[in-house]
Amino acid sequence: MRGSFPSKLSAIVHYAVLILASLMVLGPLAWGLSTSLKGPDEVLAFPPTWIPKRFTLENYSGALASGFKGYFLNSLLVTVGTVALSLFVAAHAAYASARLSFRGKDTLLFAILGTGMIPAIAILVPLYLLAVSLGLANTYVALILIYAAWQTPLALWTLRGFFDRVPVEIEEAGLVDGCSRLRAFYLIVMPLTAPGLAAAGIYIFIETWNEFLIAVSLITTDDKRLLTVGLYQYVTSFGVEWGLLSAASIVSVIPVLILFLSMQRLFVSGLTGGAVKG
Repeated sequence: MRGSFPSKLSAIVHYAVLILASLMVLGPLAWGLSTSLKGPDEVLAFPPTWIPKRFTLENYSGALASGFKGYFLNSLLVTVGTVALSLFVAAHAAYASARLSFRGKDTLLFAILGTGMIPAIAILVPLYLLAVSLGLANTYVALILIYAAWQTPLALWTLRGFFDRVPVEIEEAGLVDGCSRLRAFYLIVMPLTAPGLAAAGIYIFIETWNEFLIAVSLITTDDKRLLTVGLYQYVTSFGVEWGLLSAASIVSVIPVLILFLSMQRLFVSGLTGGAVKG
């Protein structure tokens, strides 16, 4: 009985911190949702109210009619392409780092990880000049290549722990049964690392989906702009169109929520499993 009070107090503190953190994260999202459902007059009313007096979808229809749909599809194309290319390169590199032993391997891996820590703004000008010289300026190919190069190092390190945990005997059994090394990798090893692929894929998706600096620098035409850049059309010299901006922001969050909720179990097991080296 004496030991129960400290444990209950600890549980109360933990729950209080969790609730506070949830309010800090969900509060702005809830306020944005509330604003997106208000009319123009109510958006600017003071004092503001959490619950709209009159619910309306005018902001959502207005956002879709202002080119938002094109920005959304552009971002989806670039993000999916980045995730696919990053996971393809990272999976093969992680498998090689887990199975091959050579001098300087750890140094090389740390050097690769270090490249992902370079701020984008520090190399923005060289990236732009390189894209222009290769004829890739104002193209999705340039964005996908840059984003993939930026996200691959961390994905490599995330997946390496999973490939380390896959027993070599499983691959050898596949080789005995007639599989080539490459076929054993795709049919045996890759399915066993699905949690790691999910964790790395979701992280890459979120980072690419939210990126702004490179997207605004390399894309110069309106029809190819990404979502993060397109949202700034609601910030004009006459003021901010808060209703349209809130509606567009809420819609832009939906793909991330769907992806995370549909792959939640794989994501959580991927975050915890990759940290343990078997």
